[in-house]
Amino acid sequence: MNKKLIGIGLALAFIIAFGSCKPKQSAYKSVYEAAKEREMDENQVSSTPVSRPAETYPVYASSSESVRKEKVTPVYESDANGLKAYSVVIAAIAMKPGADSLKERFEREGYNVILVRNDQGMYRVIIASYDSKEQAVAKKNEIIEKYQALGNPSTLRSKYGIPFNDWWILQREY
Repeated sequence: MNKKLIGIGLALAFIIAFGSCKPKQSAYKSVYEAAKEREMDENQVSSTPVSRPAETYPVYASSSESVRKEKVTPVYESDANGLKAYSVVIAAIAMKPGADSLKERFEREGYNVILVRNDQGMYRVIIASYDSKEQAVAKKNEIIEKYQALGNPSTLRSKYGIPFNDWWILQREY
């Protein structure tokens, strides 16, 4: 009799213990399904194209264009001859692989990109380099206008991963 009572007690405990999991499971399932529905609704809303006005970036006269002065050294010896006093910097990147990747993307478009490193270890990706500030500013403006004519700069930003309004002129210190 004692064994029967223990067996029945264990069976009841087992039923109570595992029987209570089922409502939790269905509660979790309903919350999960509700979250999935919201996510689906948000995806449908966000997939609707949103028209935004085209971004434009300022074009400066060379006299009002500011410059940053830095001591930089070419990363590759082959870039040393192309590095002049004033350069158009399109990106400042902390990691060399990212800088190399951006350099390669712009070189595929026909630019002679120079990769330099400053004293703090940051890589500067240079798209053009000249002896005068005026030439560098003119080239920067020309390239920005070219990309603006091709389409919305936001699209171009997503293609290259860099915003065009962050381009700047570097004055090389020796």
